[in-house]
Amino acid sequence: MKKERLFKVIFATSALFSVVAVGVISIFLFASAIPTIAEIGPLKFLLGTTWKPGSNLYGILPMILGSIVVTLISIIIGVPLGIATALYLTFFASNKVKKVMNPSVELLAGIPSVVYGFFGLMVLVPIMRTVTGNGKSILTASILLSVMILPTIVTVSQSSLNALDPALLEGALALGDSKERAVLRVMMPAASSGIMSSVVLGIGRSIGETMAVVMVAGNQPRIPSSLLEGARTMTANIVLEMGYAADLHREALLATGAVLFVFILLINLSFSLIRRKKK
Repeated sequence: MKKERLFKVIFATSALFSVVAVGVISIFLFASAIPTIAEIGPLKFLLGTTWKPGSNLYGILPMILGSIVVTLISIIIGVPLGIATALYLTFFASNKVKKVMNPSVELLAGIPSVVYGFFGLMVLVPIMRTVTGNGKSILTASILLSVMILPTIVTVSQSSLNALDPALLEGALALGDSKERAVLRVMMPAASSGIMSSVVLGIGRSIGETMAVVMVAGNQPRIPSSLLEGARTMTANIVLEMGYAADLHREALLATGAVLFVFILLINLSFSLIRRKKK
């Protein structure tokens, strides 16, 4: 009994630590952000299109749109590839293929983001340069991010699919379904909760990525008119300017971090509501 109580206390403390950490981060961000946004003006800050700290102009709409567009395109590319890879590895790949591909996927997850950035800078940017401009663009950053989120989507989706009862697939096959149809119509919906979690984690990784995006996105603080033009995300804006920012400039960057934090909270909340509706 004493051991059980001890482990309960340890587990409860661990869970409480996570909650406290989120609470402390929230208090720190919003305590700095709310007065700053009030001073600049909520509409000027969130909907302003000009970011010129030297002129006390702090409009982050270009960075908000840059983050949304880069994340959206990376998800459009990465999610179908990731889910398809997870389905293949779970139901169709031979053991020999799994022995090669599973470690490869895990290795992708362990590569530092700055290495991905160098890859994008030395390989993707020259390729995109043949299309237009200097090669640093929204599309380049999105392609790179789609590769970076693949390990998360594949690993989590594969774990959810492997946790399903094999009798589901056997029953569908016994009723006359082809294996492909059974996987898509029976197994995939049954694992939808875990697959949805992989998508949420992928979005979080994409919208929060910094170094790789800084190296290939172009980093112009303006609203682009094309996917082949450069853009600046919220994370890139903070990293590029926090080193020399002071006074209101520094506070505006902290407020940008708070806006990014709210975006991530809204994404998680939205997917939680979708899950509840499905249940």
